Amino acid sequence: MQVQEHSDEREFVSAVYRGRPIATLNHFGRWHVYLDHVLQHKVVFETADEALTWLMHRVDQRVPARLH
Repeated sequence: MQVQEHSDEREFVSAVYRGRPIATLNHFGRWHVYLDHVLQHKVVFETADEALTWLMHRVDQRVPARLH
């Protein structure tokens, strides 16, 4: 059995960007985002890059995490 690994897209990635925790999670091929440890509901992306770009933009704009 051969296992393929895609090093360019990990299932879960977390970091701190400009002092705020951000993370992306691949769930069944859709990328979910976490800002300040809070899942941002109603926001799902097709790629990890799109998710990361959205998170960085939110931090740059100093938008608070949505709790609901």
